[in-house]
Amino acid sequence: MTVELAYHASHEQFGPAELLGLARAAAAAGFDAVLSSDHLAPWSPDGESGFAWSWLGALAATTDVPLASVSAPGQRYHPAVLAQAIATVAALAPGRLTVALGSGQALNEHVTGDPWPDKAERNARLAECADVIARLLDGEEVDHDGLVRVDRARLYSLPPVRPRLFAAAMTPESAAEVATWADGLITVNASWDHLRDVVEAYRGAGGDGPVHVQVHVSWAQDERMAREQAVDQWAMAVLDPSATQDLALPAEIAAAAAGATPDDLADGVVVSADLDEHVEWLCTCAGLGVERIYVHQVGRDQAGFIEAFGRHVLPRVRERLGG
Repeated sequence: MTVELAYHASHEQFGPAELLGLARAAAAAGFDAVLSSDHLAPWSPDGESGFAWSWLGALAATTDVPLASVSAPGQRYHPAVLAQAIATVAALAPGRLTVALGSGQALNEHVTGDPWPDKAERNARLAECADVIARLLDGEEVDHDGLVRVDRARLYSLPPVRPRLFAAAMTPESAAEVATWADGLITVNASWDHLRDVVEAYRGAGGDGPVHVQVHVSWAQDERMAREQAVDQWAMAVLDPSATQDLALPAEIAAAAAGATPDDLADGVVVSADLDEHVEWLCTCAGLGVERIYVHQVGRDQAGFIEAFGRHVLPRVRERLGG
């Protein structure tokens, strides 16, 4: 079984120029692809929030690795505007771009001043937007009047290869719902039972595309640092997904996650200074039938992580999996 091992570029933690250098270093170290987050606001008040689509253009022009991003159309992004951004980056990186569309988080979407819909309406809006974006990428002129409105939109610069439109889902219910339209699924690490349920729900509802998993890890030279940085940098992993979707400000998220301990994060972050444990976790994850795993080091030492995983983890996982 072959699985791609990729690097997650966290705009919420690093400024655009620094992050571009880190992503290029990860590609040089042997990571197979780069996933970009797409936030207007970070998870914590002292974070960063570079614009994903201009950054992806820079990465496309300076590397030859596959690229991916998770974006939420329907509120902050009109689907025609997001479709144009996708088409432009895909033209700069023919055949290398995968886009995952999600229902979004109030953290990034509240800035429009429009009411934040409930989850059912957000899912319905997402399906409408996905259809609009797909038709635009196919070269159609699109009119649409529903939860979003589109008037005679058309893309005049189309990429030579139409990018795949995945769906982002964190629950079995959402995974089953998006299976009706998505070219693939991206989800995030959780307890093994939950992660398995999400994948099986997607497959059971007819989803036959690839599955990608974003994995948050906290690796450091010693166990104490690995545990401390997990809480310092990624305490929000303790929150239920519905809370992270409905809280509007970084300060609100920080307050909701206050008091989290490393043990509280066990299902959301793989915390270990032992590279052997990371090898085992990635191999087990691949065993769920995953095509690509995006590894997100939550700690600040990205250079050390890239070097250690590029040298000691990625080759061993590939050897174990026969890739």
